[in-house]
Amino acid sequence: MRTSAEIVTRYYARPEGSASKLKSYRDGARILAFMGFLFKEVRPFAFFGVIGAALFMAAFGAPIIVEYERTGLVPRLPTAVLATGLVLLSWLSFVCGLILDSVSRGRLEAKRLAYLSLGQRGSA
Repeated sequence: MRTSAEIVTRYYARPEGSASKLKSYRDGARILAFMGFLFKEVRPFAFFGVIGAALFMAAFGAPIIVEYERTGLVPRLPTAVLATGLVLLSWLSFVCGLILDSVSRGRLEAKRLAYLSLGQRGSA
């Protein structure tokens, strides 16, 4: 059974009149950015899938799609080009997520094999 104990350190309370070096918003933003980076590295398909889904929904939320469904005409060409670009970006994000997910799985398997080979060296 583990018991907790107090460990003496050389750190002391902040001196009177000193200011904290922590910046709540900046440090919080850095933490969230790093969490996003880790999520992208560990689960790339989920990360890029969410981005792809958001782009796809934005493309179909464009007024040009609603107008085309209602009348069968495309009255504003720039908006149609925007919707097409958003759909292409969404599929590109989805495919990048698939590729990066398979690369990530391959690297994980290589690490696992390297770890398992370490145990065999010691037993020989």
